[in-house]
Amino acid sequence: MFQVFSGVWALLLGIVLIMLGNGMHFTLIGLRGGVEGFSALELSIVASGYFMGFLSGARYTPVLIRRVGHVRVFAALGSFMSAALIAFPLLADPWFWTILRILIGFCMSGIYVAAESWLNNAASNENRGKVLSAYMIAQTMGIIGAQGLLALGDAAGPALFIGASILVSVSFGPILLSATPVPAADVSRPMSLRALLEASPLGTVGIFLLGAGYAAQTGMAAVFGNEIGLSANQIALLVATLFGGAMILQYPIGWLSDRMDRRKLIAIVSALGVGACALGFVTNGGVSYMLVAAFFAGGVATPLYSLFLAYTNDTLAPEDMAAASGGLVFTFGLGAILGPLVIGAAMEHFGAMSFWFVQAAAFGAIALYALYRMTQRAAPTAEETESYLGVLPSASPVAVEAAAVWSVENAEAEAEAAAEAAEAETEAQEPR
Repeated sequence: MFQVFSGVWALLLGIVLIMLGNGMHFTLIGLRGGVEGFSALELSIVASGYFMGFLSGARYTPVLIRRVGHVRVFAALGSFMSAALIAFPLLADPWFWTILRILIGFCMSGIYVAAESWLNNAASNENRGKVLSAYMIAQTMGIIGAQGLLALGDAAGPALFIGASILVSVSFGPILLSATPVPAADVSRPMSLRALLEASPLGTVGIFLLGAGYAAQTGMAAVFGNEIGLSANQIALLVATLFGGAMILQYPIGWLSDRMDRRKLIAIVSALGVGACALGFVTNGGVSYMLVAAFFAGGVATPLYSLFLAYTNDTLAPEDMAAASGGLVFTFGLGAILGPLVIGAAMEHFGAMSFWFVQAAAFGAIALYALYRMTQRAAPTAEETESYLGVLPSASPVAVEAAAVWSVENAEAEAEAAAEAAEAETEAQEPR
């Protein structure tokens, strides 16, 4: 295990620091926006801006890397992001904030592409799954830890934004001083939406709906907390609980994924999300019940993302998986842009508790469509399914493609091991 992480520890440390800064800013937007008197709809536009930038960054960063290299792109995007974070307190205007969020989304997407390219290059076929899992854990721990840092300052002042900027600036030190140059990022051209829809209707429709629900959840949680009168510490705890549930539930759901019809599991997990959101809705802001609701609502969203990736790969030939991964990331991004806008408009017109209702609608639509698709296509056998690997919705196409490659390699290795075991058993049973 030590050998697996000895070459990537600096990158993982840098990712934790980046996510501390990025996670702080996500919650700070809702907190400071409430102080400035922004409406829920205005803050939903600001939240949506991040995902606009993120989607465009995933498309154009590989081009920049091929032109000038990983190190320059990584350092430039880090500088731009640090500057954007420190600029929020300068002008309390929703459109100015939206521009900053687009810039930060673009930078974060590019940082992910560069970092994941380094990580993928440092991993071997044997340890790729462990390295990717450690990377996803480092991201989640950074976001959760960021919520604790919010207690060190007041959202009404500039100190927390400055702190987030410092964390992002410092994070590039261990990465740039230790990472070795790698070939230019090689991201496959995404599969067209029509081809993706024909290959996997559930994967395409489901991941779009999930994108809307996930972005609404993560982008508007702090706004929701402000709207119902939670304290800053309670809002930070709410956001941390969303991501804590995702980290804890990822593995049991992944274990089930390799042992049953994934469409049935998608329906069950989505129904659990509906139930969690219903709990949050009917308790009308009760903090204890709301945290339980956040744990399960956040806890099913991230595993659903990985489930859709794995299920789509089950329906494809290995040579099509990379292009399909890019198409799914793009489709998720489209939903992520739309989600905060829908939930912001709903909160503006129907009240803060629409936060839960819109998420429940997205989860419910996924569950119903999964049940419908079960009547349209036979389920692949357990031997035909690819291995599940937890991937965060914030990952770039580089990590998603790497996870697909690992799944194919792992499934092939398991099939070969099973064949060898069967052959050995047959030989043992033959009379001598």
